[in-house]
Formats: sequence, structure tokens, C-alpha cells
Amino acid sequence: MDQCILLNADYTFLNVVNWKRAMCLLAKGKVQVLKQSARLIRTAEGIAIHVPAVMRLIKLIRTLYVNRVPFSKKNVLVRDGFKCAYCANERRRLTIDHIIPKSRGGKTTFENCVSSCKPCNNRKGNKTPTEVRMYLKVKAYQPTISEFLRLKVKKLGINDVLRDLGIY
Repeated sequence: MDQCILLNADYTFLNVVNWKRAMCLLAKGKVQVLKQSARLIRTAEGIAIHVPAVMRLIKLIRTLYVNRVPFSKKNVLVRDGFKCAYCANERRRLTIDHIIPKSRGGKTTFENCVSSCKPCNNRKGNKTPTEVRMYLKVKAYQPTISEFLRLKVKKLGINDVLRDLGIY
């Protein structure tokens, strides 16, 4: 397991960090290890240390999302499940498509943007989906903070680990 789950001091999910970053946080005394992985790291002195699987920060930090989830390409992709909103294919090259094009007054918001693969985005072009007979398979909406964190945890595949610890 190359990734380690980082929880806030109140046991809320914060992020997933690389095992090297996790070892730095552990060495600085900023985290408490809740669950260890089977992976061992050997130091120059010959000491073997288990890489943490789940860690909790000792000091509570304020969460990034105060009122709402900020708009970004990554957050739109997480909301849509990393699938094209028109053909539902999981492709590597996903872009952001404006449902109402910017040239027609469309805003760059969660309600007007969806994830789209390049062929679908090029086919739609500067038109609305109904004009080119393309239909959305997902709904464009502003996700709540708790819903967004749940989607992110599910996509990372760590919800089973957090459920075993009684967190989610």
C-alpha cells in the first residue's frame, strides 16, 4: 500500500498521502498511527518500521471547505465519477464541457459544467446538447461537502478501511 489515509484530529477524512510523506509526519510527531500496513521500511541503523495505513493528526486543522466545495476541474471529475456525461465511458482524456456554451452566456459553475471525453466535447462544439441530440447521463449540480467527501473516499477505494475503523 503506497498510500496512507490521513484523518483530522476529530476523525474526519482529510486526504490520502504518499507513504514517504506519512513517514515524515510520523517522524515529526504530528500524527498518531491508528492502523499499520504490512509493509516494512528498514532504516540505515537496521530498525524496521511499519508503514502506517491510517493516521490521525494530533492537532485539529480547519477543513478546506468552509461553506461549499470549490469549483475546479478535479472536483467536477470526482462529482461525475470520472466518466463522460454524454457517453458514460471512462476515458483517460476527460475535459470539462459547458452545457450552455460560454459564448452563449454560460457560466463556469457546477450547475453548468460536466465531465466529457474529447470526442463528445468536439461533437457538441459550440451548441447546446439538445441541438446536437446529445443527452446528459448525469445531473450537473453543486455537491455538498459531505457528499463530495463520500464520493472522493469511494473513488479512492478506502471506504472499507474507514468503515472497519468505525469512521464512515
